[in-house]
This record gives sequence, C-alpha cells and structure tokens, in this order.
Amino acid sequence: MTQQKTNIQLTNWEIVSVNPSDKQWNWKTLFCFWGNSVQSIIGFSLIASLYLVYDLNFLVVLTGSLIGSIFVYFLCNLIGKPSQRNGIPFPVLLRTSLGIRGAKYISLLRGIVGIFMFGVQTFFISKSLGYLIRIAIHSYDQSMMDKEIFLIFFFAMNIVDWCAFLLALIIQILLFSKGHNFNKSFINFSALFVYLGLIIFLIMVVSEYSLSLGKSFKDLLVYENIFSKENIIPIITIAGTIFAYFSIVIVNFGDFSRYVKTEKELNIGNLTLLLNLIIFSLLSVLIVMGSDIILKNNLIEIDRILTNPTDIIGKFNNTFLTIVVIFFILFASASTNLIANYIPTQNSLLNFLPKSLNIKSTSVVIALISLVVGVSWTPLLSQIGILSIVDTIGSFFGPIFGIIITDYYLINKSKINNKDLYSSMTDGSYFFSNGWHLKGIYALIVGFIFSASTIWNPNLNFLQSYSWLIGATMASITYYFLTFK
Repeated sequence: MTQQKTNIQLTNWEIVSVNPSDKQWNWKTLFCFWGNSVQSIIGFSLIASLYLVYDLNFLVVLTGSLIGSIFVYFLCNLIGKPSQRNGIPFPVLLRTSLGIRGAKYISLLRGIVGIFMFGVQTFFISKSLGYLIRIAIHSYDQSMMDKEIFLIFFFAMNIVDWCAFLLALIIQILLFSKGHNFNKSFINFSALFVYLGLIIFLIMVVSEYSLSLGKSFKDLLVYENIFSKENIIPIITIAGTIFAYFSIVIVNFGDFSRYVKTEKELNIGNLTLLLNLIIFSLLSVLIVMGSDIILKNNLIEIDRILTNPTDIIGKFNNTFLTIVVIFFILFASASTNLIANYIPTQNSLLNFLPKSLNIKSTSVVIALISLVVGVSWTPLLSQIGILSIVDTIGSFFGPIFGIIITDYYLINKSKINNKDLYSSMTDGSYFFSNGWHLKGIYALIVGFIFSASTIWNPNLNFLQSYSWLIGATMASITYYFLTFK
C-alpha cells in the first residue's frame, strides 16, 4: 500500500505516456504546427525586414534562413524522438536526467517564461480586439468615444482596453483548456486559415499592380556571388537570428511530438518547417513590397518601408480590409500563444503539482497570473526591463536541451525506464540523490553561465543569437564527462 501511494504521487493522467491508439498527429499536423510557429506578427516583421530593410541579397537571406531552420529541424528530431517513442511530455522526460524532484523545479523555469509571455501576448492580442470594438462603436455612434466613461484610465487602459483584454484572455483560456484533441484541430485550422488570408491579400495586391510587383521582386533576385566572402557573415548572422526565433519551442518540443504516430511522420513533419519558411517568406515579402507600391501610387507618404502588418493596414484607410486582416492576425497570434506559451506552461504546472492540478485548474492558474502580467505590462513591466530577466531565465533552455540529449543518446543509449519515471521510491532509476541528479544540476549551471554571459557581458552581446547553442554545447560536454562510465 505504501509503495502504491508513493508511486502515484508523481502521476497525472495528462502527463502519463500517451496510448499508441491516441497518437493522431502526422506530418500534416506538424506542417500546421510549424506554420503556426512562423505565422506571427513578429515572424512576419522579422522575415520581411531581413529581406527588404537591411539591403541584403534575397538568396543570401533565404540561404541563411534555411540553414537556421535546418538546425532547428535536426535538434527537434533529437529531442522529439524520446517523447514520441515513450509518449511523454518534456517535464517527464526531464526526470531521466535531472531526477524526479529536479525536473519538478527546473521544468518550472519553462513554465515561468511561458506564463509571462502568455500574458504579454494576450495583452497585444487584446489591442487588435480593442481596435475591432472601437470600429464597432464608431460605426454605431461616431461621438460615443468622446464620452467621459471612455476617457477614464486605470493601469493605462480605458474601459474598451479592459473589455478587450479580459475577452482575449477568457476566450483563449476557454478554447485551450478543452484538451489535446481540440488544440490539434485549432492548430490545423489556424495555420491553413492564416495562409488563406495571406494569399487573398496577396491576390488583391497582385491584381492591381502585378507588373510593378514582378519587376520589384525580380530586382531582389541576384544570383551572382551568393557565397562570396562578404556574404558569409550575413548568412551566419541570419541563420543565428532564425534559429533564435524558433529556439523557444525546441526544448519542450516533446510536449507535441508525444502525439505523433511514428518516427517517420516526425521526421517528415519537422522537415516541413523549411517548406513553411519558404512559403511564408515569399508571401510576406510580396505583400510588403506590393503594399509599398500601392501606398506610393496612392501618394501616401511613408518615410520607410513598412513590415509590420498592423502598420500596413493602418495606412490603407479601408475599414473592411482592416477588419478582415485583424481577424487573421487574431488567429495567428492566438495559435502562436497556444504553442509557444500555453501548453509548455500547462505541462510544467501539471508536473509541479501532479496530484493537485488538472487541465481546468491549470487554466485558472494561467489565467490569473496572465491577468496580472497583462495589465501590468504598460505601466510597470515594460518600464523596468523585465524582458532581460525573462531572457536570463531562458538561458537555461539550451543547457537543459544539451543535458537531456546527452543523457538519452550517449549515457543511456536511448533507453528509458517508464515505470520509474513516475516512482519516488528510493531505489527508482531516477531518484538519484533524494530526487535530484546533482551532476545534471552542476552541468546545467555551467551551461547557464556560458549562455547567460551573452546577455550580461556587453562584450559578448554579439553572440546572443547563439546563446542557446552555446549553453547547450557546454552543458552537454560537462554532463557527459561527469556521468560517463
């Protein structure tokens, strides 16, 4: 009886091994997963800026982007396979290398970053939602927004901002807490829906200025001297930038790969990251170039080329187009929030208190903390440099990855004792020193120091795009020499 009670303390039905019959993800689902990962306002602006703002050769940017995404593909395959084979999420996989108690607290670091960014992302989602509310109010009564109730601000938000934020938070929580099957459907729908919106918008641009757009795009294509000496540094820099953009999802990729049917589907599905990057790059570049042509032909003054979708639609002065684009932005932002922030936070919390929390209760915890983060963003958090603290916590992610991979492939030869993953018995494989694997913790600290130094040390700031890889490499080497027998 005592042994049974001890064993179930680490068990929660949401983080136990997925039944093979419930593994329903295939390469198409992963195509949509990677589509959601790239389809954000930040992703759109980043990619368009690389191609158009920094005066770089189109093929140089594409080459650098593909190199960066190949690194992501390779690393996601490495960390995705143990979760796919054993059906376990990232926090449970972490128990194998850091111990059942070590993983409980270390995986919470991913949850802290996730829940903070979920609140921030929800705040920015609410801005788009608030814009729709203002359009609706203005169409009903043009003078209503001048009334006193709309001029009262609390935490730098008026009543419309508050309604929009609470609505954005509640809708996301209600949707995302429905369970894995609904999340899978939402991911699939959102990716295809956003691509449809981008294609429709591009068609609108091409139909009116196809010749000008074709000429501008042709001018971008320069085939000579792509791999010349002066292009090597830009290619490496772009590869690091693209890798850094996707790195947030690598360490906890097992939260998703656990649902993939086979390793073959996993390999093919991860390869679609490259396809998504090519498709999204072409669409974003053509849309930005086409929008720039339209604005100039309509004699609308702009002092620079606009790469942010919200800035672009703001210049068109077309209410219908604005409403349509905002709906696509809302879906893109919400699906990114689900993948990058909500699910990692949910699994980290379930692993921290497996006997006390479930999907519904974790959603309440996420909602409450996100509420505080979101409403505090403008008046407080954005003013105190909080993102540097979040980046510092994120410096643990690369080292965590390095330790997991080294332990799984090099030390334990791809073997996991599933029964002991959920056992707190002292003779369990992952009990180590009172639930902590001290060698793993030591390697984690070493990797963290190297990774975080690119943030703390101004002389090493130029390596910040590679901090994840630096931390992973140093932690992996340290862990291997400490544990190799």
